Amino acid sequence: MAILVVPARYASKRLPGKPLLAETGKPLIVHVLERALQSSRVTRAVVATDDERILQAVRDAGAEAVLTSKDHTSGTDRIAEVAAGFQSEPFFVNLQGDEPEIDPADIDLLVSTLEAAGTEMATLASPISDPEEFNDPAVVKVVMDTRGDALYFSRAPIPCDRDGDGPAECYRHLGIYGFTAEALRRFAALSPSVLEQTEKLEQLRALGAGMKIRVALVKSAPPGIDTMEAYRAFVNRTASATLGQGRG
Repeated sequence: MAILVVPARYASKRLPGKPLLAETGKPLIVHVLERALQSSRVTRAVVATDDERILQAVRDAGAEAVLTSKDHTSGTDRIAEVAAGFQSEPFFVNLQGDEPEIDPADIDLLVSTLEAAGTEMATLASPISDPEEFNDPAVVKVVMDTRGDALYFSRAPIPCDRDGDGPAECYRHLGIYGFTAEALRRFAALSPSVLEQTEKLEQLRALGAGMKIRVALVKSAPPGIDTMEAYRAFVNRTASATLGQGRG
């Protein structure tokens, strides 16, 4: 079992105010929390934010939120601040605040992987079949060793297809991580690495320090919300699902 924490900033570069977008009738960040709490392996879900508006919106929805420092360089650093208040908890999950459609069963798999593997960190990935997705820098790719531990994460298309036949295996990284409490403390004590700052991928800080990240595979990745176009598509899917339930 694990405590799940959702880091949420108001000042997103690509979509400012993203956590508070509410064209569905509730803020996006609340959708993420509701989804997370459907997991059978999560005992508690908390938003970690540096913004009073997000804090209030979450609490108005009857959910839990904590105000954290504005100085953190990554979402995981923000989560480590929250985790310091849960000294007896062995596992923590970092779920990105733009994943309102993640499958709760995939969260269960992440926690189980973290517990069973005896490793420091765990994450999820899904197969890529679309060449456009493979070449999209907004899609983070991961390559693994034979044990299933991550070798590298990149916005570049990895592995490189030298002969042009198409890579035999390529995987998209999902925006969710599991940590043991000790690994989370260790991560937060590390300085941001050059690779992390170059790719804008915080998990590279862990790999650069020799930490192991076990990767569990799922069938597909949920559509994350990075742009207004992606958010509007989510709103439409939500409206369609609500309409379908009404007819049923």
